[in-house]
Amino acid sequence: MTVEDNRLSAAVRGESRTRVALALLWPLTAILAVYRLVDVLGKAPDQRLTDLGGWLARNGPLSSPDTVYDGGTFTGTPLTAALLRPFSMLPEPMLGATWALGLLALVGVLSLLVVHALPGRVSRQTRSVMLPLVASVLLLAVPVRAVFDTGGPGLLPIVLVVAAFVYGGRSPWRDLVPNVPLPGLLIGFAAALQPTLLLFAPLLWLLGRRRQAVGAVGTFGLGTLVAWAALPAASADYWFGHFAGTGLGGAADDVGNQSLHGLLLRLGLSGTVEIILFAALAAAVAVLGLRRAAHYARDGQPLLAAAIAGCAVMAVTPAAWQHLQLWVLLAAVGRFGRRRGDRLVWPVLVVLVTSLSAEALVPKIAWLAPLGENAPLLVALTAAVALPFVSTASPLWDRPEPSGPFSRPHLMLELLLIRVGYFAYSYIRSLAPDGREIAEGHGHQILAIERALRLDVELRINKYVHDTGWLETSMNFYYGAFHFLIPVALLAWLYLRRPADYRWARNALCYTTLLGLVGFLLYPLAPPRLMPGMDYYDTINGPQDFDDPNFGILTGISNQYAAMPSLHVGWSLWAGLVIIRLSPRLWGKALGALYPLLTTVVVMGTANHYLLDAAGGAVVVVAGFALAELWLRHGPASRADRLASVQATDPAEAADPAAVAARAGATDPVPAGEAGRTPAGDAR
Repeated sequence: MTVEDNRLSAAVRGESRTRVALALLWPLTAILAVYRLVDVLGKAPDQRLTDLGGWLARNGPLSSPDTVYDGGTFTGTPLTAALLRPFSMLPEPMLGATWALGLLALVGVLSLLVVHALPGRVSRQTRSVMLPLVASVLLLAVPVRAVFDTGGPGLLPIVLVVAAFVYGGRSPWRDLVPNVPLPGLLIGFAAALQPTLLLFAPLLWLLGRRRQAVGAVGTFGLGTLVAWAALPAASADYWFGHFAGTGLGGAADDVGNQSLHGLLLRLGLSGTVEIILFAALAAAVAVLGLRRAAHYARDGQPLLAAAIAGCAVMAVTPAAWQHLQLWVLLAAVGRFGRRRGDRLVWPVLVVLVTSLSAEALVPKIAWLAPLGENAPLLVALTAAVALPFVSTASPLWDRPEPSGPFSRPHLMLELLLIRVGYFAYSYIRSLAPDGREIAEGHGHQILAIERALRLDVELRINKYVHDTGWLETSMNFYYGAFHFLIPVALLAWLYLRRPADYRWARNALCYTTLLGLVGFLLYPLAPPRLMPGMDYYDTINGPQDFDDPNFGILTGISNQYAAMPSLHVGWSLWAGLVIIRLSPRLWGKALGALYPLLTTVVVMGTANHYLLDAAGGAVVVVAGFALAELWLRHGPASRADRLASVQATDPAEAADPAAVAARAGATDPVPAGEAGRTPAGDAR
């Protein structure tokens, strides 16, 4: 097959993958958009758009020019109050529908801005896939969900700043309104709605866009004066009584306030010391953040520059409520890491932090709690002042060093995915149907099958264990400790000593667990210890009170009817198979074979599983390893191997990146010298 044939074949495969991706992503985006609308409009009038509804209520703070900041519930600027007051004349159903549709439109505009501003040369196919992907991520993110819940106007200023900064130096603005610094006007208007966004004015000045910087400051001043003329008492209260909004809204030390001020208060600082320290830290973050933002703007990454400056804004704002975390999410466009496999670390971290709760990110350990509670702020500070994003001028921009099948995956990414994966596993396991009658009925089915096959040995084993003190104690310890200890220790050893095998084994364990969750959802099953009238004894928790529908406090910990398949047996069999495959010693292989057999005896001896549960665990393990092998042969790593093969066997062709990408099945071959070049901005 010729090179041209390979290129044509790669193009066909690329178009096919694009069509499949679009067929999956656009329906997902539509579902999320409809869900957001239904979630807003389906609530009772007093529960939808809670902040907006309270502000515009008949006796709310915006009902009179003199009561705007009474009670401190309204957090916007006087200009925001003046612009919102006319909406109070709309009937409540019309207001809710109009506002929700407007918020959805802003999410769509922001998605278009992000995709259009992606740095480097991006193909039409990639942009078409990125648009629904970005929109879906935005609709799932905490800041956007918060805006839809509260109805706050905080999304509009962010969209205005992104639009103005990203397109500020490009010809469409000048053609639309010649000799008018329109980007500066938009930034100034956004700052009049959210004062700390005025930090973008000195950024424009650093970039040489001085007319725009002056226009931003002038527009901010004009908007403030207009609001002062319309609401003089409220303006005086806002700018002097609350010093640009300080003290409005919720308590400053609330976890929702992801600013340096909120962090210091949560750490126990207060008074003059806290104010001085906050001012010093805020000044340092602002200066460093603006310098870094200017650097990346000149480097041809205006969207990243805007996100870095926005993260600095979030950190220095006295009250940075959830909508400001959108700047953190936008910072995901930055490229970080020398190796190809490291490029996922930063965007995955950002998306997880801006989409999940603190409990999902960090285990419930007291000394780790501050890390989870302040995760958005810590990530914002990392983006603003610390993380060395890749420059478009660097050879690593579009040609990162290959990770290779024998290199270790990035540890932070692995820990994040393991933690979030376990949180999702626990959550989904808790969603498994826990109806007592259904679960007990399935228990009788399992026992009937075992009796027919003469496999009903659980009761005899359980009684023997209960009657043998040392054996009961040993099995209880084994059941509680080894289920996590052995798999985690084995994964750690593989990561350190056998990274290539680590990927294969990790994938197999993930697939095994996912298949186990399917079993929990489809076949809720009461374990032997929760089968009334069967004489099983719960060796770990003691006798259960079957007259209590909650079975005491035990069912408050997890879903006790998620017994089929047994992941105790499944995970132990996974570990045993990995040990058998990798151990060079016969005694090691023997231990690998013994471990799942011993676990099977333990789960029956403690009355936690039936023998058929253990068989179910074995089935999902076999299926998990099969899926891992398929991924190994046909996944991205396999394509990378094909790429390496082309480069090794055809030096002449390897000199042409487009030809190499075509042979390897890449979808978007880009000449190396043309990647990562976009205008740096208006130098006027």
